[in-house]
Amino acid sequence: MLFPATNAGSLPKPEWLAEPNTLWAPWKSSGAELARAKRDATLLAVKIQEDAGIDILTEGEQARQHFVHGFLENVEGIDFAHRVEMGIRNDRYKAMVPQVVAPLRLKGRVHADEARTARAHTTRQLKFTLPGPMTLIDTVADRHYGDRVKMAFAFAELLNEEAKALQADGVDVIQFDEPAFNVYMAEVSDWGIKALERAAQGLTCATAVHICYGYGIKANIDWKNALGAEWRQYEQIFPAIAKSAIQQVAIECVNSRVPLDLLKLLDGKVVQAGVIDVANDTIETPESIVKTVEAVLKFVPKERIVLTTNCGMAPMRRDIAEAKLNALGAGAKLARQRLGGKDCVSNPDDRHGRACPGHPRLEFGKDKRRGCPARGRA
Repeated sequence: MLFPATNAGSLPKPEWLAEPNTLWAPWKSSGAELARAKRDATLLAVKIQEDAGIDILTEGEQARQHFVHGFLENVEGIDFAHRVEMGIRNDRYKAMVPQVVAPLRLKGRVHADEARTARAHTTRQLKFTLPGPMTLIDTVADRHYGDRVKMAFAFAELLNEEAKALQADGVDVIQFDEPAFNVYMAEVSDWGIKALERAAQGLTCATAVHICYGYGIKANIDWKNALGAEWRQYEQIFPAIAKSAIQQVAIECVNSRVPLDLLKLLDGKVVQAGVIDVANDTIETPESIVKTVEAVLKFVPKERIVLTTNCGMAPMRRDIAEAKLNALGAGAKLARQRLGGKDCVSNPDDRHGRACPGHPRLEFGKDKRRGCPARGRA
């Protein structure tokens, strides 16, 4: 299938699970009742995406308050009781963060419940998101390792442990979220990519990295407004990502000041192109989505394009997010009709769809299985 649709990861939580339209919204229940509510919300997220025509689903991050802390809460060696103020994203803004006070190790599985729930209730491909190592170390204070790189690789080992378990649960795509990549440019090329590759080491499912300029926090918005009319920061890191073993790159495209010609630097990668703007409530049309795809096609072959949202949709109103998902599904369908040429004949509801006659046979990193790159795995 050409131009399969997915989303960046998070979706709004139902009002019976957490306060709507709010980052870091507290849970509205606890214990067994909360566990049931998280499971129900995960099932709802899967159903909403299927109804919208999304091809590669996520569990909507319904069981996490925050994309980073949802992982950190399951790690030993972190003191949440004695938080300290720390600058985030190279001191772009301040936050009270937990401290790493001992060697890091997982308490057990992190996301088994929601991954297995989603996998059991859809036959479509499933993508699961995890925070990347560089973003993790930019969200905690170090009182143990004394070295950013050492701590990043310690987190990478834990991420790899959970990623392998998610793969065993039946997840088709593991996506590492690295918004810190557009801040620490020199470190990305120096060790950030290596830490990311360590997190993905040994995976045979598809691997992706999501990069964005940040949403939902005033400091991010103010910072972006100060960057000028054209954002070329990725010019410094895309060549390093292109040489990495990570197979897919998720990037903002619609209403972005990132020049799309930079996508040429990601030669050989599958590009998850953001065609849905999460910074406003305007509902995209299928035609507007096709226009964005046409712009991306100038720099990326059609068989290497996946359509997605610019970032997560967690703080949005549910009705707006669902309308945008519907537009995404319809836009992907229209793009296939207008731009696809000889389309794939595989069934989107068959995650192991066999037939993909319209696409070349490509290899992905260390995974030598072959198949349609848009599908992400054979």
